[in-house]
Amino acid sequence: MPTVTALRAARRDRVAVELDGVAWRTLPLEAVVCAGLSVGTQLDRGRARVLRRELRRIEALAVSVNALRRRSLSARTLETRLEQRGVASAERAEAIATLERAGLVDDRRFAEGRARMLAERGRGNDAIRWELEQGGIGNDLAEQALTTLEPEAARAERIVARRGGGVATARFLLARGFGEDTVEHALEGVVGTGGETPIR
Repeated sequence: MPTVTALRAARRDRVAVELDGVAWRTLPLEAVVCAGLSVGTQLDRGRARVLRRELRRIEALAVSVNALRRRSLSARTLETRLEQRGVASAERAEAIATLERAGLVDDRRFAEGRARMLAERGRGNDAIRWELEQGGIGNDLAEQALTTLEPEAARAERIVARRGGGVATARFLLARGFGEDTVEHALEGVVGTGGETPIR
């Protein structure tokens, strides 16, 4: 059974492990500690299993953190990314739970921030709801996020004030995910004044 004969500090919290006098692998310090590797310990089956599990856990966290560096993600989207990278189910769940406890993954915060950004870009509630669902947010959280926004009617009225009334503005609002009732209300007294017919 191989025995750890040396542990040497390597770059960036990693440890070079020597087995039976021969350089073996460079491992994350956390995995070495969790597996209980020290000079003189044997790398038996049990310890090797613990080491493999720790390495998978650390890899899942590293992949997760790397994905979150680019932009905020929902837990479901992050899980899909980890699955695509071949991370096993148990390690995916543990990595996401760890990141949720640390506040790095928060579906409510993600939903509210994404909804606010889309509203500022002139999207209506239907479009925002769809975008949130595509981003891995469930219906309940999507609806809660919509309640934090300025009312859809006020957003539509501001667009009408900027663009003017008419069929083109009505089509623009509908294409941006504003509800039909909201569009009709925002264009009341504006659509039709220039000889145009309200859109249906």
